[in-house]
Amino acid sequence: MAIVLARHGETEWSRDKRHTGRTDIPLTERGREEARSLRDALGDWSFDRVLSSPLGRALETCRLAGLGERAECTDALLEWDYGDYEGITTAEIRTERPDWFLWRDGCPGGESAADVGARVDPLVEGLKAGEGTVALFAHGHLLRVLTARWLGLPPQDGALFALSTATLSVLGFERETAVITRWNAPAADVPSAIPQ
Repeated sequence: MAIVLARHGETEWSRDKRHTGRTDIPLTERGREEARSLRDALGDWSFDRVLSSPLGRALETCRLAGLGERAECTDALLEWDYGDYEGITTAEIRTERPDWFLWRDGCPGGESAADVGARVDPLVEGLKAGEGTVALFAHGHLLRVLTARWLGLPPQDGALFALSTATLSVLGFERETAVITRWNAPAADVPSAIPQ
């Protein structure tokens, strides 16, 4: 069993470090190139299911990675709702709230880490109860929360897992213990590094 996490490719807002939650920002040309690079890395994998956020940047990444025709969309994989902080950088937020920290404070008019955790928990439990190999195409903060919950950690511990655009990570089990078997890997590093 393996759960392969694919973060979408670069967008203008991810490049500029703007909080990009529910705004449907398209991939940049570089983001499309990043997404295409995932195709070779995932080519030898045999997936039993492919799940994606319904937002265009995740779906396009999935399509360019060669798995778009198999994608099942689920709102459980939507990015964190940043509410009033949508489209704003952390530096801009801190001009008004100098000690603001997303993982502790959440977003006014949006979600907290606990809210995102509650949203992904049923998906995580379903993945743990299932068998086979599943690919998830989604977003940086959401995948970090999902990983924390996979490991049995509180949602705010997703802060510990930096995640770049168009990278692959793998969750699985070592005996009965939920583990990370690969994290934040560029596509070029994946084929020989992850056993099936």
